[in-house]
Amino acid sequence: MADLKRTVLYDLHLELGGKMVPFAGYEMPVQYPMGVMKEHLHTRAAAGLFDVSHMGQILLTAKSGRVEDAALALEKLVPVDILGLQQGRQRYALFTNEDGGILDDLMVANRGDHLFLVVNAACKHEDFAHLKAHLSDSCDIGMVTDRALVALQGPKAEAALARLVPDVVDMKFMDVAIRQWDTAELWISRSGYTGEDGFEISVPNKFAEAFARKLLSMEEVAPIGLGARDSLRLEAGMCLHGHDIDTTTSPVEGNLNWAIQKARRAGGVREGGFPGAARILSELAKGPARRRVGLRPEGRALMREGTEVFAGPEGGAPIGRITSGGFGPSIEAPMAMAYLPADLAECATVYGEVRGKRLPAVIAPMPFQPTSYKR
Repeated sequence: MADLKRTVLYDLHLELGGKMVPFAGYEMPVQYPMGVMKEHLHTRAAAGLFDVSHMGQILLTAKSGRVEDAALALEKLVPVDILGLQQGRQRYALFTNEDGGILDDLMVANRGDHLFLVVNAACKHEDFAHLKAHLSDSCDIGMVTDRALVALQGPKAEAALARLVPDVVDMKFMDVAIRQWDTAELWISRSGYTGEDGFEISVPNKFAEAFARKLLSMEEVAPIGLGARDSLRLEAGMCLHGHDIDTTTSPVEGNLNWAIQKARRAGGVREGGFPGAARILSELAKGPARRRVGLRPEGRALMREGTEVFAGPEGGAPIGRITSGGFGPSIEAPMAMAYLPADLAECATVYGEVRGKRLPAVIAPMPFQPTSYKR
């Protein structure tokens, strides 16, 4: 792992007994001594602290100084209504390519005079180059390199963070705010990747370890690794870029229609105008040939990523493939996502081939575990 980067919290992970693994070019903790299962359940019951400093933080400012101009510029690259995003709010977005595939998914926040983007770790340098290539004429684009990013997730996250920043109790799901802790400026969003209530907090590098230790000193807060982060997001029905969505899957195939607001759809006030609009608008109107769905395997066998899915228990060619799969500690059962023909009904039975045997799985609604956001 000699050529891998380390986040500013690396030494703290080692001190806490984190098992470090390569992930998106970084050495990251996959689990701590508590173990993946207990970390998952602790997050659902109390509060978990995740180091997500490997992700990309990008500032987008229009040369005119008007956030509306930055929003309109970004709309050239995403099928999302950024102009309608109110100050102090954030929204899920997707960079699309000319074929309608997904280059990355990201969060976009309106911070009054500029936009703040959080992008995936594995794509952050490509995303930054993509923004520079297309928006440099009208916008200043800066990668934030001096700040860590942590996520505090779970039903007791609000109580924990409020001890340090009391007015976070007033924030609702997808609100963003800038607040002070000690002498550090915190960039806070009420959001996350677990299906639980919680926050993502950008903190200056020099304060990151002290801030993390302060939270971890609280009885309800435990450190959580990548293993539990993955099972939590899968229970919540959330996509992992490079697995459940990628450059070959469109937002409509990915069952992400909800992320494309009326303003950018056919007949909307700013219809199209984003890469891949012809395919995406056509699929919105006519439906895609395949779609991302949830699967609940019957029995206890896990259907992992790459498992081929068939229409029947024997014979025939595969009709799809599982993109994420594993055991759901909260639902106490296997779960998976797959791309399957769009005409298959919910509750239909399909068959995943596991170790040479075709085992039944039922097409099921997502999320597998109900979400609990503060609306």
